[in-house]
Amino acid sequence: MKVLTIIGTRPEAIKLAPVIWQLEKLGGAVRTINVLSSQHTDLLSPFVRYFNIRVDHDFQIMKADQTPEQVCSSIRTMLDPILSQEAPDLLLVQGDTTTALAGAMAGFHLHIPVGHVEAGLRSGNLNSPYPEESNRVLITRLATWHFAATSRNRDTLLSEGVPPERIFVTGNPVVDALQFTLKRATVSSLVDAILQSTGGMKRVVLTTHRRESFGGVMARNLSVLRGFVEHHEDVVLLFPVHPNPAVTRVANEILAGHRRIQLVQPLDYEDFIVLLSYAWLIVSDSGGLQEESPTLGKPLLILRENTERPEAVESGIARLVGGSPENLAALLEDAYGRGSWADRVGTIENPFGRGDSGEQIAQIIVNGFGAPQAEVSSGGVGRDE
Repeated sequence: MKVLTIIGTRPEAIKLAPVIWQLEKLGGAVRTINVLSSQHTDLLSPFVRYFNIRVDHDFQIMKADQTPEQVCSSIRTMLDPILSQEAPDLLLVQGDTTTALAGAMAGFHLHIPVGHVEAGLRSGNLNSPYPEESNRVLITRLATWHFAATSRNRDTLLSEGVPPERIFVTGNPVVDALQFTLKRATVSSLVDAILQSTGGMKRVVLTTHRRESFGGVMARNLSVLRGFVEHHEDVVLLFPVHPNPAVTRVANEILAGHRRIQLVQPLDYEDFIVLLSYAWLIVSDSGGLQEESPTLGKPLLILRENTERPEAVESGIARLVGGSPENLAALLEDAYGRGSWADRVGTIENPFGRGDSGEQIAQIIVNGFGAPQAEVSSGGVGRDE
């Protein structure tokens, strides 16, 4: 059996690596073919190396100022002949990127079954996040098999008419990748210097990079965060700054020059996870961090109007900020208060799985999609036996 996987961005590498590992463990039963679109290059390559993903084809399509339409067109142009040549039995895509959409379109047009990892996420607003929400909806219509992280995701797919026998609840392989990283991680000299300089402080780790956060939204959020640091002598803000100029410019304008705010270079995955493990609070507009925070047992403020991962909020691990800087300020103060919700997060069970999602997905594939459907119980992600 041939399984072709296409990866374009850092989150895709993180979440597909555990699936690829488990497929390759099956030996002669499955032949894996791994394709990089390199929709992102500088951010993707270190993760491909870190997770030891063998690369069979690399399109290297990244160019400055490309539109999503141009990215999609380039991927389709380069992927179609490879699919015709390799003739895989299954094409795996992950999440909601332009690479995932292009892969799903190519598989559909060439009558190759498409498996969608992390299926069923919805914010309910096609413009937020953009274009990811529309990509998810389109991929669902094109995919044959749907690997949903939670029972809520499964219910969403069922409500959209996906046949129940084509949906498998497996948890999210980001948990597998994170557990793998935590087992092997060491504190690098870079992270050690950050930790040494912030010892005894409440560390707030910030990430923000989504399109809908650009401009005035990001400027207002950063101003609130600077004010929070200024008003609390025991708080330090650590911001690994995304290399996008729309982020670096406003970060330097608003946050630079404060003795308890550190703007640091983008960190590799292991360094970033280690830093998060020492955080008091995480503030982010990232979708992935809504899954990683529960695994780390860290409270999270979500810098977005809505979330396609409401399980993080419902479990009590995260709070949704919305678009109001005043709301962000209030939630920061609420987290800081004695006996707040943030102090209880470490005892909450992870709603996104237990670290065996890659194995579940691989077994479902090799069994010809005849494995028992997985379900989520009140105790977390599990499988029918």
